[in-house]
Amino acid sequence: MALFNKILIANRGEIALRIIRTCHLMGINTVAVYSEADVDAPFVKEAKEAVCVGEAQAKKSYLNIDKIISTAKELNVDAIHPGYGFLSESSIFVELCEDAGITFIGPGKDVMEIMGSKLKSRQMMKAAGIPVVPGSDKNLDSLEDALEVAGELEFPLMLKASAGGGGIGMKKVHDKEELTAAFKTTKKQAENFFSDDKLFLEQWIYEPRHIEVQIAADSKGNVIHLFERECSVQRRHQKVIEESPSPFLSDEVRKKLLEAAVKGVEHLGYKNLGTMEFIFDQSGDFYFLEMNTRLQVEHPVTEEITGLDLVEWQIRIAAGETLPLTQEEVVQSGHAIEARLYAEDPKTYFPSPGTITKLRLAEDLGRYDFGVVEGSKVTPFYDAMIGKIIIHGEGREEAIDKMKKALEKLEVEGIITNLPLLKDIMTADQFTSGQYTTNFLDEFNK
Repeated sequence: MALFNKILIANRGEIALRIIRTCHLMGINTVAVYSEADVDAPFVKEAKEAVCVGEAQAKKSYLNIDKIISTAKELNVDAIHPGYGFLSESSIFVELCEDAGITFIGPGKDVMEIMGSKLKSRQMMKAAGIPVVPGSDKNLDSLEDALEVAGELEFPLMLKASAGGGGIGMKKVHDKEELTAAFKTTKKQAENFFSDDKLFLEQWIYEPRHIEVQIAADSKGNVIHLFERECSVQRRHQKVIEESPSPFLSDEVRKKLLEAAVKGVEHLGYKNLGTMEFIFDQSGDFYFLEMNTRLQVEHPVTEEITGLDLVEWQIRIAAGETLPLTQEEVVQSGHAIEARLYAEDPKTYFPSPGTITKLRLAEDLGRYDFGVVEGSKVTPFYDAMIGKIIIHGEGREEAIDKMKKALEKLEVEGIITNLPLLKDIMTADQFTSGQYTTNFLDEFNK
């Protein structure tokens, strides 16, 4: 099967620019779709063709499936790359792409539906022999169901929406009274945000670490891992710093983790790139958390330690090609760290829209995946992340040192950003020692 002639990028900002860059290197024409708010955005100018698909609100533009599909058909697009967020994990979008004869650069809709449901994915991973967090494996239809399951576990517990994500639809409960109070509101929140009110309970994990495994799988049944990423520095269940290799894992545990991720993906019959996410408890045991059936924000960390272009891999797999490398041929080199720059208050995390009046990057120190330039307007309509600083070093100490220098030289004016927080993280003893957990920022940023 030949590679594609024209790819539409159903996304915006830095990830749209990232995909366009690889497409251009591969000789593939690109189409950018954009909202009225993004008319002057760098990704719009960088694409070979660009079409406005609606108003600033995401539901009227970047989530406007009918308009995006019709645009792709009008411009004779061969494939659509969804990036991350927006429509990247929409099985409905995948199905409509297939109906239109357009290749979706990602997995099939059936697997996406399974892994998009935390309940179904738990069931699937248990069937594959992968450990999951102790909890309920069926929908809690009623408060009575929830109280019955809670009686079999130990408080505190996490009440979760099956279709949840990004920290939405999650509530920690310490006893039956809190569970009773939270059940109805969490169910309603799940329905409002995800059009799916299914809930389940999981055991609360104290001082957890969040580590994920990048996997790649082709249509021939070949599955490999591209090593792990440590993602435990988070605010409101969203990642701020990612690094690889994880400073927490021993060689023995790492081997077990990577093997478990590949085993789970093989059981699914998955195709394309994806990420298996795991949570570690204080004893070092790990449990499957969820699978992201798309490219991750933090994929540059893996690219830096492997020298691979993951977007190119996605495109080639979607075009029917065999994986470019075998497991033995994938080599890990050095240490990489990514810091996410958000247009937000570093203490309260409140968004900070405005115009960037100055932007200076120390490009000699690392890689910068930014969706903005000097003069860009940061609007309140989308995610607050404006760019990523990615550093590679021979070892972790060197990578941290280079990141410190890069952050010191980074200048952003006109908006408030979390740059001061990123600087503080790099000098914090808990981070530099590698002994941090997902609770790190909650304690550090009080």
